Amino acid sequence: MSTTQSERLRELLEPLVTSQGLDLEEIAVDSVGRKRVLRVVVDSDTGADLDQIADVSRALSAKLDETDAMGEGEYTLEVGTPGAERLLSEHRHYVRALGRLVRFQLAEGGELVARIQQVDDDGVDLEVPGVKGRKATTRRLAFPDIAKARVQVEFNRKDTRDMKEEEEA
Repeated sequence: MSTTQSERLRELLEPLVTSQGLDLEEIAVDSVGRKRVLRVVVDSDTGADLDQIADVSRALSAKLDETDAMGEGEYTLEVGTPGAERLLSEHRHYVRALGRLVRFQLAEGGELVARIQQVDDDGVDLEVPGVKGRKATTRRLAFPDIAKARVQVEFNRKDTRDMKEEEEA
C-alpha cells in the first residue's frame, strides 16, 4: 500500500500540531513556478492566535529539517488558519460554526443558506432567515443530506454582546 506525500506529512506533523493544542486541518504541497510551498492549516475550538501559529510553525520547521519528508530542494512552509469562508467537512467544523451563517449544497440538489443553531452526532438544527419580512423558520439537516457546506462572511451582523446591550438599554 503506497502513501502519498501528504499522508506521510500528516503522520509526521499531526502529533506536533496536536501537542500545541491545535487540530491539523489540511496539508497541501503546491508548486509555484520552480518553488514548492507546503501549506499547513491548523485550528482549534477557540481559534488559533498568532503566538500559537508561530510556535507550531517553528516546531514543524524543526521537524521537517531533521527529516527528508519534503525531499531534496527548497520549499517554503506556510502555517495558517482556515479562511473566513471555511469549508465544513468534519463534525468539529460544524460545532465551531455554531451561530454562523452557512451555505449548504444539498445532496438532493439545491442550496440553502441558514444559521447553525445546534449540532449533534446526526446533523444540524438551522434557522432559515425569513424572506421579504417573513419570520425565520427552523429546519433540521442530517449530515448525509449535506453535499457541501461553507461558512459565509457577514459584514453587518451584530455581535451577540451588542444585541444584549441594546435589549438592556
